[in-house]
Amino acid sequence: MSASRTRRDKSPSGPRLLAERALPQDGEERQGREAPRRRARSVTVNLAESPLGWLHARGHLSDRQFDAGEKLRADWERANLAPSVTMRWDAAPVAGGKRAAPHVLNETEAQLSARLRFEKAIDHLGSDLSDIAWRIICGGEGTPAAEKNLGWPARSGKLVLKIALDRLAEYYRLPG
Repeated sequence: MSASRTRRDKSPSGPRLLAERALPQDGEERQGREAPRRRARSVTVNLAESPLGWLHARGHLSDRQFDAGEKLRADWERANLAPSVTMRWDAAPVAGGKRAAPHVLNETEAQLSARLRFEKAIDHLGSDLSDIAWRIICGGEGTPAAEKNLGWPARSGKLVLKIALDRLAEYYRLPG
């Protein structure tokens, strides 16, 4: 590695040095004092990353259809139904050095009600529409991938998804 590259990486303005700092409340830098730290941090979510957001941004879905899909996705997330990709960080057992049998997780009431709402919404869609809705809204599959996995002809998934989203909007009683 060249000396100039090493010097550049170690400099304070180098691309590898990052520092975390508290975000100001009003979005502007505060002069002369450090902003207070908050317990919870907000994050920016790129809605275009989801297939539903992508379709909505290009005018393929109405606001009502998009909102219905987002409600279903929010219930999916709140119910914690997505597969876990990390290990469980539960406290280790303390019973005399022996490992206790794994206990059943006590779900919060919010998780239970979100799961119930999600299951009722999926049941309302029926088996024909729930496949495409789950794959695109909750599973994050793109429309072409969902069509291929379901064995459907090209460009048919968007039409069926729109029907499913209309039915979800009726279920959630969204205006429009």
